[in-house]
Amino acid sequence: MISLKTLLLFACCLLLSNGCRSSTPPSSARSLSNRSFERTPPRHARGQYLYDGVMACDYCHAPYDTKTRGWPPLPGKAGSGLQYSTSSNPRTVAPNITADRETGAGTWTDDMLARAIREGIRHDGRVLDPHMPYEWYRAMSDEDLASLIVYIRSLSPVRNVLPRMEIPEQFRNTVRPRALHEAVPMPDSSSAAKRGEYLVRLAHCSECHTPGPVYRLNRDLEFGGGTTVDNEEGQKIACPNITPDPSGISYYDEAMFVAAIRTGTVGGARKLSAVMPWWFFRRMSDDDLKAIFAYLRTLRPVRHRVDNTEPISHCKVCGLSHGAGALN
Repeated sequence: MISLKTLLLFACCLLLSNGCRSSTPPSSARSLSNRSFERTPPRHARGQYLYDGVMACDYCHAPYDTKTRGWPPLPGKAGSGLQYSTSSNPRTVAPNITADRETGAGTWTDDMLARAIREGIRHDGRVLDPHMPYEWYRAMSDEDLASLIVYIRSLSPVRNVLPRMEIPEQFRNTVRPRALHEAVPMPDSSSAAKRGEYLVRLAHCSECHTPGPVYRLNRDLEFGGGTTVDNEEGQKIACPNITPDPSGISYYDEAMFVAAIRTGTVGGARKLSAVMPWWFFRRMSDDDLKAIFAYLRTLRPVRHRVDNTEPISHCKVCGLSHGAGALN
């Protein structure tokens, strides 16, 4: 059984895996440039906000404290990487992305990082595993990309020798990266919902809350939930429907949503699992959390009941098995 921690690990942490197997470079791969990003205090601050909050990078890239609610990363280990073990893939590795030159990313150029994050091409020109969410990150503005890289460059070097990453066969060559030659401006912030849409893309929420294999997600059920994962106790739970349908989170209001992310509890009672990275997302500002909620309210309602208090059963709507599946 694969936990959501491992699924998100694939999604978030493969961009710097020096040992992963990947396909040969596509003919459309962009050649590296010698560009570098000026280190400024505003960029550092924005990059930290993205890294520690919106993008929850250390959810995959750092060892975490399983004895503390929310699974926060261990102090002093930011970006140092981690090896996971699962029955399906015993060599799952979140790479060390600190400035350590021998075991981390200390020899990467700024443009190597930039190309990997938004275009899916490794530092050596090969294609990244498709679980790296570069399709979502393509929407990241040039300035936010620069800020994120400036912050990553500031991470204290941590020596952490990790084994070679071995990507399961079924995850190879399932998507072809696309070169990004044009500039990406800052997002449209003319409304809270527009800003929220941008933040949801950077947090790649759809990857867990939309059923289906990575990069073959069921767009008819976007954000409709149903993907089943293992929680902290090893119990199967399903990612919820977060659309405004009555089977989703229509009962939420803005205050309830912000409080749920801030505290990791819904309505002050039901606890969110640590496999939902609320511990990181709670670092976002009130305005940004409210913007995310505003965007979620614009989603097309998806009628798809997902209830972890009900028995797991086959669902004719999504084709998966999850709590309350038979009730759809």
